[in-house]
Amino acid sequence: MKDDLDLSTRHKIMQMLKTSGEHTAKDLTDKLGITGMAVRRHISILERDGLIDSTTVKLPMGRPAAVYRLTDQADDYFPKKYHSVALDLLAELEGQAGEPMVNQLFDLRQATLLQRYESKMANMNLEHKVAALSEIQNDNGYMATWEKNSEQDYTLTEYNCPIAKVANKYNHACSCELKLFESLLGAEVSRTDCLAKGDKKCVYHIRSQQA
Repeated sequence: MKDDLDLSTRHKIMQMLKTSGEHTAKDLTDKLGITGMAVRRHISILERDGLIDSTTVKLPMGRPAAVYRLTDQADDYFPKKYHSVALDLLAELEGQAGEPMVNQLFDLRQATLLQRYESKMANMNLEHKVAALSEIQNDNGYMATWEKNSEQDYTLTEYNCPIAKVANKYNHACSCELKLFESLLGAEVSRTDCLAKGDKKCVYHIRSQQA
């Protein structure tokens, strides 16, 4: 119960800083109605987690005080529904120009990503390419891991899919990702599990074309 209360208090602090801007510890103490020591403990945890930072400012009266604000990292703490916007826009495009135009949009995205990443994999062997692809996908929020099954056989697993809700409605997005992986790796790639289709992860089996 205490852990839940602590999380609730930190959530309130985050909400205050989001809606009202910068606060001193005294401001937070007065508004929350808890002890200054408790507020400082919560502040310390939020600073440790990279969600808030502070600067010292001079006040009209008394000693300088630390003023706390949200960090850029804290922006991810608050709910966002980018997929809803994306789905609305794609639905508008589909209504105006038909599904082939939506598919063409995903094809263009595939071509853009290929151009962006293929130079990073130039002159790499398959193993290094798989490792590089896993790193790229991690940077893009896919929570990817990879393992080597044999000299010519690898598995890439993604535990998160930032576009899962979009891909669930527009399956061509998944087809484009598969083709992108084949082009980047220069290998045979098959997918056995798919988050967009309700599985718990996306699993790609990668095999050298020479195997």
